Amino acid sequence: MFEQLFKKVFTITRHKAAPFPVERERYLEHHAKQGYPDKHLRQLSGMLLRIVHELKDYPDLKVGDEQIRAAAQRVTRRHRGFPKIREIRTFRKIFAREAKRWLRFWGRFQESGVNPLPFADLLDDFTSWMEHERGLSPATIKNRRWHIASFLRWFGEQRRSISSVRLADIDAYQAACNTRGLSCIAIKIHTNAIRAFLRHAGSREWYSSSIADGIEGPRIYAHENLPSGPSWDEIERLASSLDTDKPADIRNRAITMLFAIYGLRASEVSRLRLEDIDWEHDQVVVPRYKQRHSQPYPLVPAVGNAIVRYLKEVRPECRYRELFITLLAPRRPMSCVGLHSAVARPMQRLGITYRDFYLGHEGKETGNSL
Repeated sequence: MFEQLFKKVFTITRHKAAPFPVERERYLEHHAKQGYPDKHLRQLSGMLLRIVHELKDYPDLKVGDEQIRAAAQRVTRRHRGFPKIREIRTFRKIFAREAKRWLRFWGRFQESGVNPLPFADLLDDFTSWMEHERGLSPATIKNRRWHIASFLRWFGEQRRSISSVRLADIDAYQAACNTRGLSCIAIKIHTNAIRAFLRHAGSREWYSSSIADGIEGPRIYAHENLPSGPSWDEIERLASSLDTDKPADIRNRAITMLFAIYGLRASEVSRLRLEDIDWEHDQVVVPRYKQRHSQPYPLVPAVGNAIVRYLKEVRPECRYRELFITLLAPRRPMSCVGLHSAVARPMQRLGITYRDFYLGHEGKETGNSL
């Protein structure tokens, strides 16, 4: 790897002779596979060189935050190329970040004490029940688990047992969610997950299930949760604005057309794989995880052409089978938030306003579809 990045024999020898050459070289190879350019890899190699010289007294490389901070301070004290305090702080931040990433890659970084989730064993039991007895989809389980964990962290600060939860506590938590800016729909989803958890706790005799039956979420008015999207004229204007030769626009145009024509959710588009586009039968097959089956749709020529152009001109080569991949390293499948941004930003530039709601698996309000 060093021979690929550097031309001078002296430089190659210096990198190979430094401590932990195998660990550094494999880490660089890992970054290269993720699509990082050679310039970034050379800079990273130089930073790793500084890191290993400061950590060479730890032959097993098992260090924590305190040792890394001390190493960063030693480097900046010896280096005379930092005329400003701001540059010193920036270098120390980068040094610590890359050191932690490298050590975590090898499983050597000693993580600082993290506060455990209160009542984690109860949440694990509920998760197992949802999976094995209720047969809920992985997406539903992950979503519901996130909401319950948020409540348990909040309630755990009061240092009380789960059996002491009262309706007043639920009201207080809902008020806290409202203070954080969550919508009524988001708060109701939180409340539904908490109610289901407490009912399960009642069945396990951890809690009085009769109190769970009295939990109510905020009032949701008719059609309040229906998204209000842009008009078709605005969609055509958006698609036209993305009809350029820029890689991001080529990719985002294909994403936009899947949202607009098929009305897919961001989670559904993020899970589309290369094999889900059936070119032989002109179909796009959308996995439906809750129903545990796939639903075929006719592949509209305009959508097919947009996807073909993206695959031929833009999609990077990588090990992932997902259809939409990030353009910048590290190469990875686009997340729901990334898909939303790919459409929302062009809409903002055109002055197209809309109201939508999508509750992602992490429980954050993000965009859904157009």
